[in-house]
Amino acid sequence: MKYSIAKGVFDILPKDPAPDGSWRMSYLWQYLEEQIHKLAKSYGYLEIRTPIFERTELFVRSVGESTDIVTKEMYTFKDKADRLMTLRPEGTAAVMRAFIEKRLDQQSGCQKLYYIGPMFRYERPQAGRYRQHHQFGVEAIGDGSPEQDVEVIDLLCELYRRLGLSNLTVMLNSVGDAKSREEYRDNLRKFLQPKFEELSEESQVRFEKNVLRILDSKDRGDQKLLEGAPSILDFLTEEAKDHFQKVQELLKKLGIQYVSSPKLVRGLDYYNKTVFEVTSGQLGAQNAIGAGGRYDGLSSLLGGPNLPAMGFAAGLERIIQTMLGQNVPLPEPPHPQLFLIPLGEKAKEYCTELVYQLRHQDIATEIDWHPKKVGKSLEKAAGIGSTYALILGDDELSSGELKLKKLATRAEIPLKLEDLAKFLLG
Repeated sequence: MKYSIAKGVFDILPKDPAPDGSWRMSYLWQYLEEQIHKLAKSYGYLEIRTPIFERTELFVRSVGESTDIVTKEMYTFKDKADRLMTLRPEGTAAVMRAFIEKRLDQQSGCQKLYYIGPMFRYERPQAGRYRQHHQFGVEAIGDGSPEQDVEVIDLLCELYRRLGLSNLTVMLNSVGDAKSREEYRDNLRKFLQPKFEELSEESQVRFEKNVLRILDSKDRGDQKLLEGAPSILDFLTEEAKDHFQKVQELLKKLGIQYVSSPKLVRGLDYYNKTVFEVTSGQLGAQNAIGAGGRYDGLSSLLGGPNLPAMGFAAGLERIIQTMLGQNVPLPEPPHPQLFLIPLGEKAKEYCTELVYQLRHQDIATEIDWHPKKVGKSLEKAAGIGSTYALILGDDELSSGELKLKKLATRAEIPLKLEDLAKFLLG
């Protein structure tokens, strides 16, 4: 019996033979993750790692009972003690659980955390959307200022800048504070009530549970019915309005261009005040490559202290696909610097020690342990992208004189055996 990968997931390989498989090559993922770690450090964010599954009620409580994630997409199972567990569909809830449980609020100042890891959602697989996907996210807990909002938005934009991405759009909105949303909900319901029967079945459910989520509907009929709907920006309290105005002023000072998007509410119930989304025209329908917002009060909702918080999550798959689509400069795949070809038992014995000596000096070295023909060994060296090849036989060992082959040009570099490591180290 042959086993195949489950639907909606993928392998990350050193080389993917599929025509569309370049985004699944592991060196690109390593490169992106290295850039993320470096960037997070420069902004003062520290890494947090949480389990890939949590108690189901954590996500129901935090993400929202009426959200698509909770109603349709979660991978939920019972453990052997008959407790409901769920593979994490997003990162914020798990981070907040850890923050509260480990009393990180007792540490001084705003806690700035970041994570990289897999998330799981049962969705219809399509380009940019997978049942196991990977996210980079940040959470800044304890600072409710507009300045903190802008730091988070700038961090994400700076990642894209460092990666060489362009033609991205920052969509920005405020969903206000609790008072703003209460008044807006009432007015939105009044607007939609006469059109209730025309709404999609899903939006009719949302009308009762959380009418704001209708703004997030992907149904074309719903979007048409929303034309002329009141804007939440007209219902912001003075405090929420001032906060949003300050965010916009700071973004302009930093030169971060954005588009005001009053219908942007995000798909999770815990957001308030600032929400944003970064989109790319490179990805078609699933065009968001990062999104987030403020979620003041989520900590208290989960039984912790009442603290403000701001964060985002960005999908690694979509970032890499956008990088490739825009042909940004990328590092070369990893390859050996030297490929050893020993001829004879004495040379093989010598190379057995030499290969480890070089590796211990951080010189990437490979060896053909069973060379049959020099030509075939050189083909093997070229096939794995080695920079140099060295044929080592009795003559080279006795004389100490080498001819190092540069495979790209076939040039031969005369070298003493004792100077090999020094030459390779540059």
